[in-house]
Amino acid sequence: MSSRQKPEILHRQVVAHSRLFKIEQIHLKFSNQVERVYERMAGGSRGAVMVVPILGDELLLGREYAAGTDNYELGFPKGLIDPGEDAITAANRELQEEIGYQAGRLTLLKELSLAPGYFSSKMQIFLAQDLSPSKLEGDEPEPIEIETCPLAQWEQLLDNPDFTESRSVSALFLALKHLNHES
Repeated sequence: MSSRQKPEILHRQVVAHSRLFKIEQIHLKFSNQVERVYERMAGGSRGAVMVVPILGDELLLGREYAAGTDNYELGFPKGLIDPGEDAITAANRELQEEIGYQAGRLTLLKELSLAPGYFSSKMQIFLAQDLSPSKLEGDEPEPIEIETCPLAQWEQLLDNPDFTESRSVSALFLALKHLNHES
């Protein structure tokens, strides 16, 4: 953890706002008196979760349309934490909505940020084990295709051209590290 003094916020204003995003302009003064204006996408206060589900000796993933890449991307279940939920409850809900399983055991692996120079939101990554079938209705516009990958062949995911989301790749490595320490 850094012992450096954070810059002073001289001025902050919202310069753009949409249904999903709020862009802030922040005028900062650093301890060396240098001033800069930054823009960032302000995240909501709810946070988000991603879950690496393991059923037996297989990873469970979902393939769903991603508007940002205009592609059907392969990744782990994820979503926002709903009002009144904690992260563990949200993780179990997202599992049930997206892949049709609930976890008997959820382990927090790490909280990640995405491009912290521009985004303020964070995502908590969980490992889900002891899965049992349980389906909840989600908010996806079409059913998510469920795919499996043998845990022993996890490297094949890295070669899959549709497995590109940095948070999913990070989550995979965090899960593997945790499982390695467990055994």
